[in-house]
Amino acid sequence: MSETRTPPPSFSSSSMDPFDFLKIKLNPDGSLTRNYVVPTVPPSPTPTTSQPSLSLDIPLNAAANTSLRLFLPHPPPAQKLPLIFYFHGGGFILYHPSSAIFHQSCSSLAASLPAVIASLDYRLSPEHRLPAAYDDAHDALLWAQSQARDPAQAHPWLRDHVDFSKCFLMGSSAGGNIAYFAALRALDHDLSPLKILGIVMNAPYFSGSQRSDSELRLVNDHIVPLPANDLMWSLSLPEGADRDHVYCNPTSAEAVHREKIGRLPACFINGYGGDPLVDKQKELAKILETRGVRVEKRFVEDGYHAVEIFDEAKALALVQNVKNFVLSLASQSSI
Repeated sequence: MSETRTPPPSFSSSSMDPFDFLKIKLNPDGSLTRNYVVPTVPPSPTPTTSQPSLSLDIPLNAAANTSLRLFLPHPPPAQKLPLIFYFHGGGFILYHPSSAIFHQSCSSLAASLPAVIASLDYRLSPEHRLPAAYDDAHDALLWAQSQARDPAQAHPWLRDHVDFSKCFLMGSSAGGNIAYFAALRALDHDLSPLKILGIVMNAPYFSGSQRSDSELRLVNDHIVPLPANDLMWSLSLPEGADRDHVYCNPTSAEAVHREKIGRLPACFINGYGGDPLVDKQKELAKILETRGVRVEKRFVEDGYHAVEIFDEAKALALVQNVKNFVLSLASQSSI
């Protein structure tokens, strides 16, 4: 899913500047200057030796300047494939589907499952605070619905290779949060012939005003130290909101959505004991289970937030677990 990388060093929360840690600068007009150095990868619509899947970019919403990067296994199998809507991580403020870590993981995942993946280039905060990313995710679902309803006008990768009755929402970190709220919104709309069979949330990004035990235990985490976590939420939530907002705190979301949560499809939640966010991920899993949702959980003690970017063994384990979840639900829907 990704090559092995060295994680950044730890920082002391008492001395660190979260802007420096995230390599961002807040401008007077409220926008961000992003100074991080992450390689970007162009799409590969023709076969190459380095990419296990073909990829191409297509526009989504011109007014919002959003797009989708599609991934198609090469060569594609004869049978039609599940469609996975993928939402990348980055605390709602960083990265794109073209960022190498997310392009490579989607390319590998599409080939491994196999599935067609639509990776959303959603609008970033703080220029476009939440719920902008949720709106963009819903646009992606409506786009796929239009593709399914009008095969003559559909992109050939979808028309020829996608089974629209086998759709999944998947995200990592902030993307896992987006997948959750996109799924909740989808319950209010007739998306037929699309059918969302499941939600995959890898280390989903949630928090709250009251510190969890894992946040306090891992305050100086090398991936999501508490000051950086707080800053990303302050840049992403609606103006004036705190971390008990419905978009951030799973318990607040339950108080708003209540029985609607019980109508969600099956969920797979992956998490690690060394992630400051793991307690909130477990809180979300418990809420889902209490509401009657089928939940598959994989919480392991070793590992940390986004470990699959740095550890090939963890990446392979995640791919296998996602594959088992997706193919199990897809096969059941065919019966």
